[in-house]
Amino acid sequence: MEPKTHFLYPSTLFVSKEQYLVNTILGSCVAVCLFDPITKTGGINHYMLPFWNGEGLASPKYGNIAIERMVEKMISLGCKKSNLIAKVFGGGEVIDTQISQFHIGERNIAVAYQMLKELNIAISGQSVGGKNGRKIQFNTGTGAVLQKMIAKQSFEKNQ
Repeated sequence: MEPKTHFLYPSTLFVSKEQYLVNTILGSCVAVCLFDPITKTGGINHYMLPFWNGEGLASPKYGNIAIERMVEKMISLGCKKSNLIAKVFGGGEVIDTQISQFHIGERNIAVAYQMLKELNIAISGQSVGGKNGRKIQFNTGTGAVLQKMIAKQSFEKNQ
């Protein structure tokens, strides 16, 4: 039987004990995939900015919130934090504009590494940085991730 599929939008996370193929597209955003090989439970998030500044809603739009919430949700489904293995994707500098001076991609990658280190979760795979986007598919039942690089598109203005 084919696994169910789910598309993961930015600022969201997805955790399941059931096998799903979770698809998402990343530019400067980062996705952290967590897998517990004992319970065969997987989780993935897709965050846009590194840190929540304490104002407004503490949403999974922010890396520190998205990673914490995903770990909590996996533990609530019977996972042990000591069993979790991480894979990190994204954080490309895909936009050549004024906004790239903020290095959002680099900062998103840094928060993933920092949070996973603090949580004592090992990283078994990664594909981060660079100038391209990524399309990834995470299998929540096996922890496997398929990745396709997305070349930067140049847009020309119509006269």
